[in-house]
Amino acid sequence: MTDFLPETEEAAASIIREHAAAGKPLAICGGNTRSGFGSAVAKDRLRSTGLTGIVSYNPGEMVLTARAGTPLAEVEAALAENGQMLAFEPMDHRPVMGTSGEPTIGGVFAANVSGPRRFVAGAARDSLLGIRFVNGRGEIVKAGGRVMKNVTGLDLVKLLAGSHGTLGLLTEVTFRVPPRPKTEETIVVSGLNDADAATAMAAAMAQPVEVSGAAHLPLTVTWKFLGGKLPEGETTVLRIEGLPGSVEARAERLASAMSAFGAVAILDEPASRQLWREIRDVHPYVDETMRPVWRISVAPTIGHQLVAALRLEAGVDAFYDWQGGLIWMRMEADPESQLIRRFIKALGGGHATLIRATDAARAAVSAFQPQPEAVAQLSARVKEKFDPAGILNQGKMG
Repeated sequence: MTDFLPETEEAAASIIREHAAAGKPLAICGGNTRSGFGSAVAKDRLRSTGLTGIVSYNPGEMVLTARAGTPLAEVEAALAENGQMLAFEPMDHRPVMGTSGEPTIGGVFAANVSGPRRFVAGAARDSLLGIRFVNGRGEIVKAGGRVMKNVTGLDLVKLLAGSHGTLGLLTEVTFRVPPRPKTEETIVVSGLNDADAATAMAAAMAQPVEVSGAAHLPLTVTWKFLGGKLPEGETTVLRIEGLPGSVEARAERLASAMSAFGAVAILDEPASRQLWREIRDVHPYVDETMRPVWRISVAPTIGHQLVAALRLEAGVDAFYDWQGGLIWMRMEADPESQLIRRFIKALGGGHATLIRATDAARAAVSAFQPQPEAVAQLSARVKEKFDPAGILNQGKMG
């Protein structure tokens, strides 16, 4: 593997043009912390890690611009100093995928990485205002800006977010940075099965208390959170964030409403923050194995139905985020991709992404949800427009 680490957009553009002219595949990545996605094809790798630094940041405007290779930790530290945050709460893939390196802000947007707050705050792409990137022709392109504007034709900002480097190398990103909540508490409801937990979470979301996290942790995983300090048995957790007085009042109101479903406890701020980091980073499946792990997105009302159906056919373990709409699932042996995707289709549709697996499994299974024919044709036309030689991140999209 040959790594190219350009320090300017022009240098990156030159590398891409050379590979396009020669028809040589080129892997696009940042810190390489999500290197297991898709199947490896290219022997040459173009990394954004030489393109670093915060370009502009005015906390009063709540907008930050950074070069794509800037470490995520550097961005989050600058935001923390000013009481701000990334609203979409990006997960750290390294523990569960067994990778190393340093996550970059460009990689976060290229993979559209979003955590527990996603279901109320939006995905990474929803915070993205503007980008600079180099397409597969070796052309430097700018789209969007510091204020989101309506445009005709393709929305390049949204198109590049989540494209996993198949359309170009992100070189600069501009995004919103809202205030960080002053404190948080988490309501813990014990003893609910998966179906009852889905009902309880829906009831919690209907309360006027602004729940910012809603997850259900079945018996098989509860003991792995907070060092085993959660109540025994199944646990449903609901996060409240904001100003101290407001959080206390809303948490009490939610606890009262949830007492109709089961025994209730409240986690203080330190325990709450740790719990949601562990949920975000899929802590139960950080097991130093390559047993397949899936990230499955479906309607919140059918998540528990999908898991129940799969448990009858295969060895699976699972827990739920996003009010039940995000399922983290670990398989005991094979990925069982056909079975999972068949059941998803039967229950109304969704997306299943293979996050972790052996190299052999990745070679045989599409990591990404196959697209409907019409969407696949459109995607192919977009890919041909941005990368006519087809050299960028082959094997990264299903």
